[in-house]
Amino acid sequence: MISPAILHLAGKSLKKTKLPSILLLFSILPSSPFSTSCKTHHYLHQTPPPPVPKKVPFKASAHGVTWQDPYHWMKHTDDPDLINYLDQENSYADAFMDDTKSLQQTFYSEMIARLPSKISTPPERWGPWFYFQYIPEGKEYPVLCRKLAAEKNGWIQTIYNYVMGEWRKVQILLDWNEIAEQYGYVHVGTCRVSPDHNYLAFTLDITGAERFMLQAKNLSNGVLENLRVDDVVSLAWAPDGCTLFYTVSDESQRPHRVQYCKIGQDPINNIEMYTEKDSRFCVDITSTKDGKFITVYVVDATNPQSGLHRVNIRIPGVQYFLEHHHGFFYALTNQLPCGNNLLSTGNYYLIRCQVQDLQTAKWETIILPSEDISIHDMDIFNGHLVLFLNKNGSPVICSIKLPIDESFKKEMKIDDLNPWYFPLPSNLCEIVPGSNHDFNSSQYRAIVSSPVIPDVIVDYDMSRYTFSIVHQDEVPGSTPNFNSNSSSLTCKRESFDFQNTQSERGEDVINDEGQKWSNFSDAYCCELKEVVSHDGIKIPLTILYSRRAHHKGQSPGLLQGYGAYGQVLDKSWSSDRLSLLDRGWVVAFADVRGGAGADPSWHKSGSGLFKSNSIADFVACAEYLISEHYVHKYHLGAFGGSAGGLLVGAAANRYPQLFRAIILKVPFLDICNTLLDPSLPLTMLDYEEFGNPQIQSQFQSILSYSPYDNVPSGVCCPAMLVTASFNDSRVGVWEPAKWVAKVRENACSDCSQAVILKTNMKGGHFGEGGLYSQCEESAYEYAFLVKTMGLMEKDRK
Repeated sequence: MISPAILHLAGKSLKKTKLPSILLLFSILPSSPFSTSCKTHHYLHQTPPPPVPKKVPFKASAHGVTWQDPYHWMKHTDDPDLINYLDQENSYADAFMDDTKSLQQTFYSEMIARLPSKISTPPERWGPWFYFQYIPEGKEYPVLCRKLAAEKNGWIQTIYNYVMGEWRKVQILLDWNEIAEQYGYVHVGTCRVSPDHNYLAFTLDITGAERFMLQAKNLSNGVLENLRVDDVVSLAWAPDGCTLFYTVSDESQRPHRVQYCKIGQDPINNIEMYTEKDSRFCVDITSTKDGKFITVYVVDATNPQSGLHRVNIRIPGVQYFLEHHHGFFYALTNQLPCGNNLLSTGNYYLIRCQVQDLQTAKWETIILPSEDISIHDMDIFNGHLVLFLNKNGSPVICSIKLPIDESFKKEMKIDDLNPWYFPLPSNLCEIVPGSNHDFNSSQYRAIVSSPVIPDVIVDYDMSRYTFSIVHQDEVPGSTPNFNSNSSSLTCKRESFDFQNTQSERGEDVINDEGQKWSNFSDAYCCELKEVVSHDGIKIPLTILYSRRAHHKGQSPGLLQGYGAYGQVLDKSWSSDRLSLLDRGWVVAFADVRGGAGADPSWHKSGSGLFKSNSIADFVACAEYLISEHYVHKYHLGAFGGSAGGLLVGAAANRYPQLFRAIILKVPFLDICNTLLDPSLPLTMLDYEEFGNPQIQSQFQSILSYSPYDNVPSGVCCPAMLVTASFNDSRVGVWEPAKWVAKVRENACSDCSQAVILKTNMKGGHFGEGGLYSQCEESAYEYAFLVKTMGLMEKDRK
C-alpha cells in the first residue's frame, strides 16, 4: 500500500484505483467430493522436495508447563543457517509457482489496465497553498506537491502572483521515488508541514525495521536542515513554525520520551520534556486543531518551557482524546461519573472544561451516548464540532455548531444539539477523513468507499448544509451505474434503513453541482449478513460476488478477517479484487470480535481472555458461506495479515478441512513464545491486547489458541502461502518460518508440498509498498489461490 504518511495530507485518495477486467468465467465446479483424501497431490506439478531446516533441542517452560521448540534457533537472525534456510524456501516457492507464471502475468496485466491514467489527489486548501500528491507515470511512489492559491480577494496580490508566475508553479516538497532510488527502500512514517508553511518535517525508514529518523526540509530553498534524530515516532509543530515536538522510542521501539527543538537554529538543541518510565505505556503527541496546545499531557505550544500539565490522573483502561476551542478543552473519554451505569460499556462521551480549570478538573459533561448512538471520534473547527458515530450499527458523521451554549444545565444527547448528519451512500461504506487542516474552514472533506463504490472524495459544507463531489477514482473500461441521489447508492442489505438526507431545518440536502458518482452494484452484488457465532452473538459478514459469474454452491471463495486492536477491517473498493470476482469467486469479510464494532465492547469481547471468540466467529462465517451455498464446500480459502494471520492460522488449526487454501501475510503465529519474551519490540504493549503470559490464567488462554503451539498432527492441512520480511520488527521473521517448518513436519507429505514460505529479504512489516509492486504481489497471491484450488485448467479456457 501507499505509505500511511501520505494520508496525513489527503486521506485515502492516493490509494491505488482499479476496475473491471476481461470476463474469464470458470465453468461450474464439480459438486462431488474429491476421489482422494488428500487435497493437493492431484494438481501439483513436479517440484523438488521442500527444504527441511535443522532442529536444535530447546525446552521452554512456564507455570509448570514444559514444551519442546526445536525451531527456537530461528529467532537468532544472525545465524547463517537461517539465511540459508530462507533462501532455500524462496527457491522452493519459485519452483512451486513456476507453472503459474503465465497466470500471474494475466492477473498483473488486468490490474495494470484498471489503473487510471492519472493517479493524484485533488488539491486541498490550507492557508495560501493548495496541497496535493500524485504518482508520476511509470513510478512506484507518490510525490507531495503544492502550489499557491489564486485568491478570490486581494486582487493586488493575485495580480502580483500572476505576474511572478508563482500561482502556476508547482513546488515538489517530497519525492518518495528519489528516496527509494537512493536507498533501495522507502517508508515515510509521519509527514508534517509547519503552520507557517516554511518547513516540512518527516520521519524516514530506509531498512524496513521501522527505526525512523527525523529530517526537516526548508521549503523555501529545498535544503535539508542540519537535523537528524533517530527512532522518532510522532511529530507536532508549535504555532511559531520552527518549534518541533517529537517522540523518541527506546530499544524495544516503545515511544517513551518527548523532546523539542528549534528548526533553523545552528546548532540545533534537542530539549527533553518528558520521559515515560513505566514500560507498560507509550507516549504519543499531536497538536490541537487550532495549534495552540500540544497534547501529551498538555503543553502550551507558544511557551513549551512552562512544562507539562496533566489532564487527569492515570487510570487503567481510561482514555482521553483532547481538542481546544476558544478557551475550552473538549475531550472524548470513556470515564464516566461514578454511579453512572454506562461506565461498564466503555462508550465514549464528550466533556469540556475551561483552560484555567484544567488543574482543578472542573469538567462538564456535554454529550452522552444513547441506546442507538455511540461516539467513535471527533474533529473540531472554528465554527463546528464533527463527530464520527455509530448509529444503529452503521457509520455516521455529523456536525454541530460551535460554540455550544455555555448556559446549558444538563447532559445532552447528540440530537439535542441539532446535528447535521452528512449524507452518505449507504451504511455498508468505509468513511475516512481527509486531512482537514484548516481550523477556520467550514468545509469537511471525507473519503467514502464501499466494495462496490470506488473512492469518492466529498466536501461537506457545514454552514450551508450542502455537499459536493470533489473527485472519484477513475475506473478505465468500466460501465458503472450512476446516481446523484445519495440514498439510492446501496449495497443489498436486509432490513436496511437509509440515512437521513435532510438538514436540521427540514430542507432537502443539496448536492452543490448535481454531480453524479458511480457504483457497480449492477455488476457486483454486495450483501451484509449476520452470522450466529458459537455463543449466539451475531457477526457481520459482508459478501461480495459478480452477478454474472457467480454460481450458487459451486463458486470458489475467499474469506478475510483481522479481529484485533479494535481496528476496522478494510472493505473499501479494490479493483484488483475484480480479477477474482470476474472469475466467479466470492470475496467475503468477517467483522469478528476483537476488531471495530458498534461500540468498544466489540473489541474487548474478542481480546485478552476472550480472544477465542474472534476465532470462533471466523469459523462460523466460513461455515455460513458453505452452508448457504455461496461457495463450494471444497473451495473456500482464507486470508489474514499480521494479527489477522493469528486469526486465520488458529482457525485452520481447529478446522483443517474447512479451508482449501490460506494466505498468511507477515502473520503473528508464535504468540505464546513471543509474549513470554519482554525484550522483543512491542511485546509488553501487546499485553493489553492479548494478555500477559506471566499471569497463569492469561498464559493458559494464550497457549490454548497460539497457532504455532497447536499445529495438528496426522491430518491434511490447507495449502498455505506464508510471507515474511527479514527486517520486520513487529512480527519476527522467525514466526512464519517456524510455523512453516512445523506444519510441514506434522502434515502429510503431499499436503506439505503446498505449504510455501516467501520472504522479503530487504523489506519490513509493510513490504515494498509501491504501486506496481503491489499489483505483482496481488497477482502472485491470486495465482496461488487458483492453483491450490485446482482451477488452473479452467482459467486457461
